[in-house]
Amino acid sequence: MKVVSNFVHQKVNFSMVFNDFKQLTKVGLSLSVVFSSLAGYLLAVEKIQISTLILLAIGGYLMVGASNAFNQIIEKDTDALMKRTKNRPLPTGRMHVSMAMVIAVSFTILGISILYSINPKSALFGAISIFLYTSVYTPLKSITPLAVFIGAIPGAIPFMLGWVAATNSFSIEPGMLFLIQFFWQFPHFWAIAWLQYDEYKKAGFNLMPMGQKNKKAVVQIIIYTFCLIIVSVIPVLKLTGSFYIYPITAVILLLLGSTMLFYAIKLYKKLTNKVARQLMLSSVLYITLIQIIYVVDKFLH
Repeated sequence: MKVVSNFVHQKVNFSMVFNDFKQLTKVGLSLSVVFSSLAGYLLAVEKIQISTLILLAIGGYLMVGASNAFNQIIEKDTDALMKRTKNRPLPTGRMHVSMAMVIAVSFTILGISILYSINPKSALFGAISIFLYTSVYTPLKSITPLAVFIGAIPGAIPFMLGWVAATNSFSIEPGMLFLIQFFWQFPHFWAIAWLQYDEYKKAGFNLMPMGQKNKKAVVQIIIYTFCLIIVSVIPVLKLTGSFYIYPITAVILLLLGSTMLFYAIKLYKKLTNKVARQLMLSSVLYITLIQIIYVVDKFLH
């Protein structure tokens, strides 16, 4: 019976450690970033190389996992103040900071090395992403709402990274992919910041545009949503190199973008958390579908 008890105990311990590891590296977020990178890769290639696809997925995952781990090390004390984050492994003490640091550093070295094995430019963008997220965005969060602009840069790199991994070059095509994901960050993140406004305040973060949760902030959300819709359909004009879309695809993207715009305008009228949540969910749907639609369109050419 003791042997069975020990086995069950080990199993429970392993399960807890694994869950803590998943929380530290934010597996869900990391996988959505990998999805973006793979979509960018598929948009660029003529012939798919499975080995590169696998390396990109692993390297991308490690890169985001490292950023998230460093972020949670830096924000251990502020995470303890917020309902959403207080049960993370570091604030609760389930994981030691030194262990989290080992994971973060290992992920950084491994991730950049794997991206370098694809090509040097991929590794460079991976390194820039980790540096900006951990060394600039994270410390700025407690100082100024402008941190969101800095955070949008590493947030916009994954989609573009896939193209760079496929071509080893940075040109107008990956530049457009970067712009699309860059503009998307603002309505998406500000919808989250709206929902978490009071919680963020407890931790000393104020990430709404101009620091206010009001109609002026929603005007910014509407402007950036409009910019996102515009840059998403620009490839139909065939001014963006080998990255272009059919007119019917542009119409579908306009309809998709208008859903986000609808919730942004509704938020301006209602100013409620319910609408902010609808906007946030519609933004997640938008960025997922747009990447799938681009890839499908490309393979129809």
